[in-house]
Amino acid sequence: MPVRPAISEAELEAHLRGICFKTGPPRRTGVEIELLVHDARNPRCPVAPDRMRTAAAALRALPLDSSLSFEPGGQLELSSLPALSLNACVAAVSADLARVRPVLRELGLGLAGHGHNPWHPPRRVLTAPRYDAMEAYFDRRGPAGRSMMCGTASVQVCLDAGHEEPGPLGLGRRWVLAHLLGAVLAAAFANSPLAEGRPTGYRTTRQAIWARIDPGRTHAPAPDPDPRAAWARYALDAPVMCVRRADGPWDAPPGLTFREWVRTGVPRPPDRADLDYHVTTLFPPVRPRGHLELRMIDAQPGEDGWIVPLAVTAALFDDPEAAEYAYRAVKPLAETAGRAPAPGNPLWRTAARAGLTDPELRAAATACFAAAEEALPRMGAAPAIRAAVAEFTARYVARGRCPADDQLDALRAAGPADGPRPAPGTAAGDHPTAWKDSQ
Repeated sequence: MPVRPAISEAELEAHLRGICFKTGPPRRTGVEIELLVHDARNPRCPVAPDRMRTAAAALRALPLDSSLSFEPGGQLELSSLPALSLNACVAAVSADLARVRPVLRELGLGLAGHGHNPWHPPRRVLTAPRYDAMEAYFDRRGPAGRSMMCGTASVQVCLDAGHEEPGPLGLGRRWVLAHLLGAVLAAAFANSPLAEGRPTGYRTTRQAIWARIDPGRTHAPAPDPDPRAAWARYALDAPVMCVRRADGPWDAPPGLTFREWVRTGVPRPPDRADLDYHVTTLFPPVRPRGHLELRMIDAQPGEDGWIVPLAVTAALFDDPEAAEYAYRAVKPLAETAGRAPAPGNPLWRTAARAGLTDPELRAAATACFAAAEEALPRMGAAPAIRAAVAEFTARYVARGRCPADDQLDALRAAGPADGPRPAPGTAAGDHPTAWKDSQ
C-alpha cells in the first residue's frame, strides 16, 4: 500500500475554505436534471435492470454536451456545463434531451418528472462500492435513505457563489437567501404527493424523505455569518459514510466524524483525497461546490417543466434588483424557520406538507415570482422562457397551488383511495390524512 502523507486538521480546514466558494461576479448558470425512467406502456411496471443497462449503453453513445449519469434506482441525470447565460443553458440541455428521448422511445422507455416515484417502492438497479456503502449506512436509520437513493428526482440549479463584498450579489447575502428562498422554491415546485399510488400527506414527499435522513449530512450547516467557517466546520464534523479500500468493503466505524478520523488516524490516516470524497457524500439543501448547488426542487412535469425553476431561481439570484427584492420578501420567514437548520425546521416542514396553501409561503412566492418575471427581460431571457414562467405563475403561484395539487385533484376525481400511505421513512401518525391535508 502507498504511504499516505500525514495532513493536519488545520490544513484540511484551509482546503475546504479554499474550494467551497469561488467568489466573483455571478456570470454562469447550470442545471442538473433528474428524471424517472419508466416503461412507456405501463409506468407502474418497474424497469428490469437489463433494460436499464441497455438504455444506459445506448445513451452513453450519444454526442451530448451535458454529463449523463444514472442514480442508484435508475433515475437518469443530465448535468449541464456551466453556461454564460440562462438562454445558453436552456438551449444546451433542451438539445440533449431531444437526443435522449427518441433513443429511449425506441427501447420502449419514457422519462417522467416526479420528485418521488409515485408508482412502486424503491428498488436499486445499480451496484457499485459507493452505492453499497451508502445503502448500508442509511439503512442504520431506517428506509428513508433507500427511498432517497432509488425513488427521488430533482431539478438542481447551480449558480456562482457571488461577490466577496457585501451587497445583493454578495456571498453572505446569497447564502442566507438560498436557505430561506429554498423553502419557497420547495413549496412552489412541490411535485411528489404520492407513494405507490396513494397520497403521503406531503406535497413534496421527496423533501419529507430528505428531512428524515442523517441530519449530519443532509441538513444545512448551523447559521454562521461566515459561510466558509460554517461549511468547513460542517464537513469536518459530518459522519464518515465510508473509507474507500482497494480490497474489502467500503465502510466506516459508526459515528466516526471526519474530524475524529483525522485526529485518531483509525482505521487508517486520511488524506486530502479522502476529504474531497467525503464532501461528495454530503447532501444539504444548499451545497457549496465552488458554486452554489440548490437541491430542494422536485423534478417537474412536462418535457420542459425544468426550465421554470431554473429561470426563476437564476433571476432571483443573479439580477441585482430581483435579488434585493427576494431577500426582503423572504427575510421575515427567518422567524418561522427559527434556529434549526433546513430542511428540519418548521418553515421547511410546512413547505413540504402544505406547499403554497400556507399563507406565509404563498405571499413570499407571489412576491418572488413577480420579481423574477420583471428580471427575466433585463437578463435577456428568450420569449419562450418568459412565457413559461408567466404561465406557471398564473396557473399555480397566483392560485396558491403547486404541481402536486394537480396530482391530488386527479386522484380525488378518480374515486376514493385506500387511505394515505406514509412517506417512506416517516410514521403513519406523523401527519393527518392526506385527503384532509390536501384541502
